[in-house]
Amino acid sequence: MGSYIEINDTLQITKEQGFPKELDWKKHLKVPYTTEQFTDKIFEFKDKPSIRNYQMPPVRNFLVENIDGKWLYWGQVHILEVNHDYINKTTSGKFKIIYINKPEEMEMAHNLIDRNKDTFFSLEE
Repeated sequence: MGSYIEINDTLQITKEQGFPKELDWKKHLKVPYTTEQFTDKIFEFKDKPSIRNYQMPPVRNFLVENIDGKWLYWGQVHILEVNHDYINKTTSGKFKIIYINKPEEMEMAHNLIDRNKDTFFSLEE
């Protein structure tokens, strides 16, 4: 008998799961967002499959938008709250953005952190 709990350093979510609607990569390329724009905002995510735990503040987690299976590295967050649904085996919670990558850092982050060519999201249109 045992249990399975995943420990993550990356909050990788879709818009449906709660990726901030305020963050639009096409707009970010034209007029980059700044970290200061999100300083006091708390965001929620929901229905992340599996029971997951994240790094606790002051340790950062990476914020990744899942766009049709491709990962776009937006920056860093602190996970403020985690809730587990043991029946449906999902994780939900709250986070705040502590750093927004500059457009030129977004693809660079994937190349440095992830390196999985199957999940690479290109900013080229």
